[in-house]
Amino acid sequence: MPGEKDRRRSIGARRNPATEAAVLAAAREVLAEAGYAGFSVDEVARRAGAGKPTIYRWWPNRADLLAEVYFADRAARIPEPETGRLATDLAALARSYLGAWRGSPAGAALRGLLAEAQANEAALVVLWERFLPRWSEPVRGVLGEAARRGEVEPGDIEMLAELFSGFLWLRLLTGQTDDDRAAIDRVARLLASARGRKV
Repeated sequence: MPGEKDRRRSIGARRNPATEAAVLAAAREVLAEAGYAGFSVDEVARRAGAGKPTIYRWWPNRADLLAEVYFADRAARIPEPETGRLATDLAALARSYLGAWRGSPAGAALRGLLAEAQANEAALVVLWERFLPRWSEPVRGVLGEAARRGEVEPGDIEMLAELFSGFLWLRLLTGQTDDDRAAIDRVARLLASARGRKV
């Protein structure tokens, strides 16, 4: 463990890129090894050689840090599909998500955040105000392109994004992250065929 003089230093309100990278790498390691139940900021700080006050200044609670780990991993693992058809775009996106979540720190981070939000108000705020808007960017991008092609009504984008998210999150929370091509393709077709339906 680094001594105080070797500890990575913050540069005030602005994040030190080296310290930020070290903290996120350590957080991924702890998630991969100990899972959500064993995840602690103390252990992340120890491995990163960073002070807990620095971590809590940048990520005020564990939920914030879990969300940051998730999005750092997602950026490298979830490309936005461009097949030109909504059903195949949604199916490709769903497979990318499920594949990225299987046994990865990103999957553990999201499961942990969803679980913590059920009993912790601060985590629920992170989930609704900071996580969900960023989470929905890829699917909203796919649906926005589909709306420009006339495949869906622009006013349906938010609801379709929620339905798509609900399908994926149920699979994540129940351990069904295998590539169930038949189920994925069927849900994608159902969502893509929702144009103009009245409920």
